[in-house]
Amino acid sequence: MDFWVAISWLLGWGSFAAWSLSFYPQVILNWQRKSVHGLSLDFVFLNSWGFLCYSIFNVLLYIAPERWGFEGSIELNDVVFSVHGFLMTVIVVGQTYWYSGTAAAPHASTWARAIIAITATGAGIAVFLASQKVITGLSALYYISYIKIALTLIKYAPQAFYNFHRKSTDGWSIHNIVLDLTGGIFSLLQTMIVVGNIIKSGLGLVTVAFDLVFIMQHLRYRPPSHSDYSEIIEEGDFEREYRI
Repeated sequence: MDFWVAISWLLGWGSFAAWSLSFYPQVILNWQRKSVHGLSLDFVFLNSWGFLCYSIFNVLLYIAPERWGFEGSIELNDVVFSVHGFLMTVIVVGQTYWYSGTAAAPHASTWARAIIAITATGAGIAVFLASQKVITGLSALYYISYIKIALTLIKYAPQAFYNFHRKSTDGWSIHNIVLDLTGGIFSLLQTMIVVGNIIKSGLGLVTVAFDLVFIMQHLRYRPPSHSDYSEIIEEGDFEREYRI
């Protein structure tokens, strides 16, 4: 095996492992605290919608690429990562309902719901046009994948702004960020060595940049070493959570 091919392979699986593991710290933290206070609902719902789109794209093109006229390559680890990621985001969404502590169902802000509604409508239109042979099925799938790309660019902003507003990262797992940063760096190195995909590199840079912001926020707004959330979170606090 060529040296650089081997390095690329190791970086690819390294990023896959780090990104896959990065979902767990937040789920575990929510469970330990029996609360999602400190977690931006806009991020939660945008992230879940993005991974659903990514899963649809990967699964359909992996199962039957010839049906869609797809000449690229979707690897099994791409499918496993996207589906696993979507399932983990669904668990976090479920935790926001389970630990809400209020009668009212938790929901994202108006602007986040508008983004989800607009992109979902666009996806529906693309699927309809494909069914009428106006565009190809592959074009419709690419549109769905573009939703994931767009959400990657914006989904972290609500959490970063929420941390800044509270002057705290309490409730936002730093271990998640460290693993996400590790995966992002590995992915960037892989694209620079072999693939050279400018779009993927750009998205990786955005992810790494936000991860660095979160790390700086964590260092600047260190959470208290001893917190009794049952005392500091009053009933209804979840409903009044600040969102942009």
